[in-house]
Amino acid sequence: MTTIRLERPTAARPAGAVASMRRAGHIEGPGIAQRGARLAQISLVIPTQRRPIGLETAVRSTFRQVGVDFGRLELVIVDNDQTPSAQALAASLATEAPFPVIYVHEPAAGVANARNAAMARASGALVAFLDDDEEAEPGWLAALLDAQTRFDADAVFGKVQGRAPAGELAHRTYLEQFFSRLGPAETGAIEHYYGCGDSLVRRAAMPHPTAPFSLDRNQIGGEDDQLFGAMQRAGARFAWAADALVYEDPVPERLTLRYALARAFAYGQGPTYGCATASPPDRLGVARWMVVGAGQAVVFGVAATLKWLTRAPDRAFMLDRAARGLGKVFWGGPFKPSFYGRSAPPATTADTSGKPQV
Repeated sequence: MTTIRLERPTAARPAGAVASMRRAGHIEGPGIAQRGARLAQISLVIPTQRRPIGLETAVRSTFRQVGVDFGRLELVIVDNDQTPSAQALAASLATEAPFPVIYVHEPAAGVANARNAAMARASGALVAFLDDDEEAEPGWLAALLDAQTRFDADAVFGKVQGRAPAGELAHRTYLEQFFSRLGPAETGAIEHYYGCGDSLVRRAAMPHPTAPFSLDRNQIGGEDDQLFGAMQRAGARFAWAADALVYEDPVPERLTLRYALARAFAYGQGPTYGCATASPPDRLGVARWMVVGAGQAVVFGVAATLKWLTRAPDRAFMLDRAARGLGKVFWGGPFKPSFYGRSAPPATTADTSGKPQV
């Protein structure tokens, strides 16, 4: 794993002089990463893998945050490509950043590897997670911080609104909702947890301060559910920030019913898998979730079949529920799908189209 602190040149120094001083570790000034600088209180984390357009959108949205003290922040970009394909873009964006930007190259493919690499390098007591296909509204971080303070929360989650590009798209309503996260209308304490994208987490509440994400979830995802489930069992407090809005822009390859149902199946596996991997294993919980899943698969499977035969506009929603039920039943072994952690072919060059090669 390679880490580089990127710096923003000041107008008072020529670029060449800045580069020379950077190598010597003597750069100083507002918004500039420097040797011996005080640790940030809040770390913004964006993992990425060969998605330059999405990464740029996500990073620039952090620059536009309002109602927060930039002097308390740092941004950690984790490049999970085999080669450091995002380094040049990160360096370019760092020249505009109002806070320090840290670039981490984690060549070991996998979503948990990327998040753990970020945690190992981040210095904040609070860590805000944003995905490289998300764009945060200007008040996003302030809303998360406000909810964390008001409710003394160990993790705060915000609203995600899926956006599909204009044009004809089969099952648009379902797909946009699938990539959305619509929680309570009001900010407040909640009893359950959501996913990692658009969240703020207290490091001290994590089971491990620098490697809290389970590596066995590298390819299939759900590492965040496993983390927050462990935190919940340890007594963590959760909150919802109704105004912490981010937009999610799925790449075209993911805007298909086939992809969404495969993900729904994987999401369904979460509760059963969590019981099976608990310490000690919750075998009663495994059996309970498998029974629940079997019931869901039958009920919603029949409903989906009837709706499909009549071409009902909401038929995809029933298929989704049936897929989640099946996931609770078939939750391990050969039934583990793979969505993350695929490496690029050795000769592959960095993609500039914004479409993932994963």
